[in-house]
Amino acid sequence: MKFPVRTYLEKGKTYHFCTCGESADGVLCDGSHKGSSFKPETFIATRNAEMHLCLCKNSSCTPYCDGAHAKHEKFDLDFLLDEE
Repeated sequence: MKFPVRTYLEKGKTYHFCTCGESADGVLCDGSHKGSSFKPETFIATRNAEMHLCLCKNSSCTPYCDGAHAKHEKFDLDFLLDEE
């Protein structure tokens, strides 16, 4: 599970959200996507605040975390039924 990253954003500043997951911090683009089909998502902060930016890349409101990382995954427990 990948948890969100708390990041201080400055009002009016332009940021580039990492969509490839390869950047050093995982949330703000550092150009690591070069040579791939990924492109960063540009956004402008609307206030000075610490925000939780999505690291799992499954949020429905990227770049912000919506808790998608916390949704329970269905585990394959069929191995418990194997008789040996």
